[in-house]
Amino acid sequence: MAMASPRFDYIIVGGGSAGCVVASRLVAEHGARVLLIEAGPRKTSRILAMPAGYMKFLARDTYLTMHEMVPQPQLEGRAPIVPQAKVLGGGSAVNAMVYIRGQAEDYDAWDEALGGGWSYKDLLPHFIRQEGNDHLGKPYHGVSGPLKVSHLGQHSAMSRAFVQALQEKGVPYSSDFNGARQAGVGFMQHTIDWETRRRCSAVDAFLRPVLSEPKLTIVADTVATRIRIENGRATGVEVKGPSGAETFHVDSEVIVAAGTYMTPKLMMLSGIGPADELSQHGIAVHADLPGVGRNLQDHHEVPIVASTKGAFGYFGQDRGFAMIGHGLQYMLFKSGAVTTTGVEACAFIDPDGSARPTLQLYCVPTVYLDRDVPGVEPTHGVTLNPCLLRPKARGSVRLASADPLAAPQVDPQFFGDPEDLRLTVAGLHYARDVLATSPVRGMVDREIFPGPDVMSDEALAAHCRRTVKTNYHPVGTCRMGRETDRDAVVTPDLKVRGIEGLRIVDASIMPTITSGNTNAPVLAIADKAVDIMMGFVGRKDPGQPVSRIRTASHANQV
Repeated sequence: MAMASPRFDYIIVGGGSAGCVVASRLVAEHGARVLLIEAGPRKTSRILAMPAGYMKFLARDTYLTMHEMVPQPQLEGRAPIVPQAKVLGGGSAVNAMVYIRGQAEDYDAWDEALGGGWSYKDLLPHFIRQEGNDHLGKPYHGVSGPLKVSHLGQHSAMSRAFVQALQEKGVPYSSDFNGARQAGVGFMQHTIDWETRRRCSAVDAFLRPVLSEPKLTIVADTVATRIRIENGRATGVEVKGPSGAETFHVDSEVIVAAGTYMTPKLMMLSGIGPADELSQHGIAVHADLPGVGRNLQDHHEVPIVASTKGAFGYFGQDRGFAMIGHGLQYMLFKSGAVTTTGVEACAFIDPDGSARPTLQLYCVPTVYLDRDVPGVEPTHGVTLNPCLLRPKARGSVRLASADPLAAPQVDPQFFGDPEDLRLTVAGLHYARDVLATSPVRGMVDREIFPGPDVMSDEALAAHCRRTVKTNYHPVGTCRMGRETDRDAVVTPDLKVRGIEGLRIVDASIMPTITSGNTNAPVLAIADKAVDIMMGFVGRKDPGQPVSRIRTASHANQV
């Protein structure tokens, strides 16, 4: 006789940044029995713990699922790859570790649309509570939180020159992109522990302290294939793993944190989504929610590349004797080139002159192009990438079939709105001005891509269509909205509309994308999600454990 599967208070689908935060707090602060399901492996290579190590895995599928876009007509049929992390810790375990929260206006716009609860003022305590910054403190930063945040251990000569050149152009220096204002130029902070000079992933910061807790169960290399729904309530999750198919049962809630591509896919496989599309795949409809899979947004960037007169960056430093020397320096002294991600400086600017930045201009001190962009030989150089902060175009994620193992159809619609293309072209002109500004001007030999002959807006627009790539920040496919918003998938308390016992807590719930790298906002959203779930009424001091502030009616919930 087969044994029944164990029951859990909460089942979390997705062991990425959001899933780690929610699992940790539910177990540590509330004694909940939690099952965390992760499609990828439980552990990563030790190399990924090194700040520079992620670059070894950018083009591999070891810890990434390489989603191929549907062909993009506005990109002349191109279908670039859009990766998604597939490992415990999610993006925080494989990303470039940049810690950017976005702009206050991002969250205040959510708050206005949702009717309260999601303003910058509401989110700031969550950022502060989680953060253990190496030198920044109140009123914008935490110093004792588990998520270690610091500057990199090294800045290249090109990165420093970039920061100086922007100031020469009149852009103010910023010592803190997450402080009173985002606009300016400076060096980015990263989720790296200053003392050990190692990556601080969501596993390191949040999950590791509860890994030995018997109430936490983690199943890795296991794909959630369907949320079981009975009488309008989520009652469990069906999976396929190393032991085959299995169903796990839940007593309280199923919490989905599978990411912007896979969360809507799981919703639709479970009968939650646009009824007409589900019917086409023979899927029984439990909740007709047309917004599932819509509203996809992603930051995207286009390169300007110049060769340089000397070795001012990191070309060739990851091979041969140079790599061995850097590795020894890191092992012995925790210093040198291994302590940098290679993407050290950026500027938040608006080429039209607005005070609110519309572009994040990255400085990459080497030749850096996407895999499907041919024709540029690696050399000593610099790549400037204007990245659009708030694209107007909206894409989608759709089911390819009812097969739970089939990849979803991802349609990001890069440059699907003409304003997105116009701003990016303006960003390329701006980047060229930076290359012509001292001290960068004295270090640059010549522009090698797209080249000095590509000058007009029309020619630069064609360059954009040929080379645009993701900045790895997809959001929005199960967005929050008021009850009256037909296209909203979750309510402001993150409950899936029309289904009891089901919430979503990852980047897919964002109504609009935040202005910068998205890992920090996802961590804060997940922290706020636990507050919402457990009925917390607020906190007097963001530095105090949030478990101390909850209503009596929820004190014995789990």
